[in-house]
Amino acid sequence: MDKIAALAQVQGLSAIAIGIILGLAALGTAIGFGLLGGKYLESSARQPEMMNPLQGKFFIIAGLLDAVAMIAVVIALMLVFGNPLIGALQ
Repeated sequence: MDKIAALAQVQGLSAIAIGIILGLAALGTAIGFGLLGGKYLESSARQPEMMNPLQGKFFIIAGLLDAVAMIAVVIALMLVFGNPLIGALQ
């Protein structure tokens, strides 16, 4: 296999990996927010006086949940713009 074909194969497989990374990050975040929001509404309905303390904790956990997705986006961007596998071919 010549160098151009190997480079094209690495870039193609990297694009597939990026799609999988971003798709799983979006799916995990969506499931997490669904569970988090449902539990928050359930606990607020059971004890309305605890709504304000729970809201602060809700936003902290929502920020941490988004941080996991942002880490996946950074890893995907590293594969797009600074793919270490391409450097290994040269």
